[in-house]
Amino acid sequence: MELGLLRLAIALYLAGTVAALVGIAVRQDLPRTLLPRLLWAGFVAHGLSIAGRSWTAGHMAVTTFDEALSFLALLLIAVFLVVQLRRPLVALGAVVCPLAFGLTLAADAVYRGARPLAPGLDSAWLPVHVVLSVLGDAVFALAFSASLLYLVQERRLKARRAPAALRYLPSLETLDRVNYRCLVWGLVLLTLGIVSGIVWAHTAWRFWSSEPKLVLSLVIWGIYVVLRQGRMTAGWRGRWAATLTIAGFAVIVLSLVGVNVLGLGNHGKAF
Repeated sequence: MELGLLRLAIALYLAGTVAALVGIAVRQDLPRTLLPRLLWAGFVAHGLSIAGRSWTAGHMAVTTFDEALSFLALLLIAVFLVVQLRRPLVALGAVVCPLAFGLTLAADAVYRGARPLAPGLDSAWLPVHVVLSVLGDAVFALAFSASLLYLVQERRLKARRAPAALRYLPSLETLDRVNYRCLVWGLVLLTLGIVSGIVWAHTAWRFWSSEPKLVLSLVIWGIYVVLRQGRMTAGWRGRWAATLTIAGFAVIVLSLVGVNVLGLGNHGKAF
């Protein structure tokens, strides 16, 4: 049942990708109206899939690689839908939907079924730490999406013959504003995720200060702190801010995939 719901969500996210791409190519109401409906349906199916797996496992289903990928995709769609309620930006969906589709497809490809919770993870800190950390990653993924669109729009505006399929992208100012707001909220969530993880690790594991996941998280935190400070004091905007945001998200992907695939540290063994 849970796998069927996950695959339904995959199909809906793929349909959302098509609707978003059509929405930035033509000025018609249908794809813009259809996109949020497809994503809400996908979000519900996806959420039920994770809830079903959590019920079967007897704990929050976020402790394996496929569960982490799936949960990140769910929160990414949730963050995007919240943003859409305040400021409809169909073009963002042209990046967010493929990301969610790719994450859920990868989760399906490496699906291993529910596993018993490792003794060290049986704690009330599990949902607190994971939700804060993954929600931060989801917000940074949205910042990455806005940054990618910024670079595309900037290049389109400078080109003599701009592709007609990209004519309905948001303005550079709008994309930079979305990037900045996501940066602020993502940094708050990442900081809380790191702090909660350190508190939890101090009681659960003897040696945690050299944990690869923690080291990479601090690197990510450092990149975004530098970017935030640069925007506040040095006036970093536009291309430079977008490039650093993309670099920070690249390290997030490296952390997520590298630690789990290579089985590095306690996170690689338990998550």
